[in-house]
Amino acid sequence: MFKLYSKFTKRDWFLVGLILGFTILQVYCTMTMTDYVSNIIRSITYLNYHNNPAQLGDELSALITSLGGFATIAENGLDWLIDVLSPMGLATSDIEMIFDIAISSTGDIWLNAGMMVLAAFGIAAAQMVISVLSSRVAADQATRIRRELSEKVASFSLAEINSFSTASLITRSTNDVSQVQMANIMVIRMVLAAPITVIWALCKIQAASWQLTVVTGLFIFALILSIGIVMVLVIPRFKSMQKLIDKLNLVVRENLTGIRVVRAYNSEGYQIEKSEAANEELTKANLFTSEMISILSPTMAVIMSGLSLAIYWVGASLIQAGSTDYATVTSFMMLGSQVIMSFVMLLMMFVLWPRASVSAKRINEVLMTQSSIKEPEHPRNPKREGKLVFDHVSFRYPDAAECVLEDISFTADKAQTVAFIGPTGSGKSSLVNLLLRLYDVTEGEVLVDGVNVKDMDSSELRKRFGYVPQKGVLFSGSVNKNIALGVPGLSQEKTKRAAKIAKADEFINQMDGGYEARISQGGKNVSGGQRQRLCIARAVAIEPEFYIFDDSFSALDYKTDREVRENLAKEEKDATKFIVAQRIGTIMDADTIVVLNEGKQVGMGTHRELLENCPLYRDIALSQLSKEELGL
Repeated sequence: MFKLYSKFTKRDWFLVGLILGFTILQVYCTMTMTDYVSNIIRSITYLNYHNNPAQLGDELSALITSLGGFATIAENGLDWLIDVLSPMGLATSDIEMIFDIAISSTGDIWLNAGMMVLAAFGIAAAQMVISVLSSRVAADQATRIRRELSEKVASFSLAEINSFSTASLITRSTNDVSQVQMANIMVIRMVLAAPITVIWALCKIQAASWQLTVVTGLFIFALILSIGIVMVLVIPRFKSMQKLIDKLNLVVRENLTGIRVVRAYNSEGYQIEKSEAANEELTKANLFTSEMISILSPTMAVIMSGLSLAIYWVGASLIQAGSTDYATVTSFMMLGSQVIMSFVMLLMMFVLWPRASVSAKRINEVLMTQSSIKEPEHPRNPKREGKLVFDHVSFRYPDAAECVLEDISFTADKAQTVAFIGPTGSGKSSLVNLLLRLYDVTEGEVLVDGVNVKDMDSSELRKRFGYVPQKGVLFSGSVNKNIALGVPGLSQEKTKRAAKIAKADEFINQMDGGYEARISQGGKNVSGGQRQRLCIARAVAIEPEFYIFDDSFSALDYKTDREVRENLAKEEKDATKFIVAQRIGTIMDADTIVVLNEGKQVGMGTHRELLENCPLYRDIALSQLSKEELGL
């Protein structure tokens, strides 16, 4: 948690300083208000004695009468009274009390009441400013954390994303940040106010009566012990709670993204059971922590009531002994309540802090993780020549024992089309990940225009590639926004050109709103083929140096597949194209076809050469087309 505070800006620390200043003002007003309450009680008591001197006792009443009454005492002043009564053996404190009674009036009550009201307004104003400033500091920090998390995750390779899991990264960027934000509001407001209030109140109590200070200290110890026991029990559960939220998010996400498969196999019951199991675990953890923390509320009520009784009991003994008065005991009562309320405020922090601390640790895990994709200190951005070379490339996934690609070599010159084909699991998609540098090669080099991709800025590298995934991914927004994803501010003319090349303009014009038609999240309101054509248009829009089609034509019918490839060959003839495909018909015209099997390169050449020289390619071709269609 404290690591996140290191991210405070100078402005944040300045606001925290202001909060500290207003907190001191608030505590000062609170302590002053107790004094005014004590003064009001004392003034009422003295005014009652002033009007009824007999209540002071026969001896003092007779003495006051002999001096000419309270009016004479008030007229002659305190010094005169001391000179007269000191020789009689009266203590100075008793003489001062007699004089205060003599000069007491209802104006004293109104004056102290007015000052108490001003102190109350001061407390309210200070609390309002503290609330606004603390919320601002916490919100600003949460905004920065979300921004840093977003930037950090964007810099991750697939290895880091997979190590955390998508569900966990979502939880860390939302729920965990919210936990930290709420805790920060409480910390900034309570951690500063509570200790100041406790120390100030205890100092005032101790200065007035050590007996009442001991009583208050004993009850504070009991309160701290109760909080400590509960926290020891609940902190381990707080640590597991965020992981349980990750698990629940994962289950819910799987259910929603796989809803078609779930319904197709009538497995709603099974998925509901998984959700209920994850939900039950989280519920049990929440109930346990809530039940344990709820114990503190009645405990504090008992301690506060016990402290009140103890102060009145001890105070009554002190009053009887003449060591104090009722106004002082009442002031003690208010100060003791302030101490207990300060611990109640700290309790709120104790409830939020353990869970926020776990959340902060999870956030820091993401922020402290270094991406395996290292950006070069001095990046090289070569001139676009359209040439790409795989030079004896091997690759294994992190923590994997064996390579998924081994000793792959090929060269793609400008305007050429290189295709990749092979059985499932042969490493085609892994090879595409290396082209985009979503992973770094384990051995060998990937050269773009003569420069190793590790020596290029990743952002600049990916600007050169127009990537169309196997599963078309669209984002909520308009058709225009989806096509112009890689080129913000793309002109309407270029947007329409890209759509025409991808054979998407036909169905776009039929949509309600045309290019301004809304696309739902994930492109759920368009068909698979339409979604794929929009993804191809998005790749065309950035006018890339290289195209990567990762089995992108499989969602298109044969006619549309042929027309799109013809448009690309005509309109994007200078671009180098990489095609991963299962259909032989899609790659027959490629300049070079690389055949993969179990991560190894088992053949490379043209369609005709591979039919003659590569048994695996020949088998794949014959499984799709007849010998006559293949010209055999």
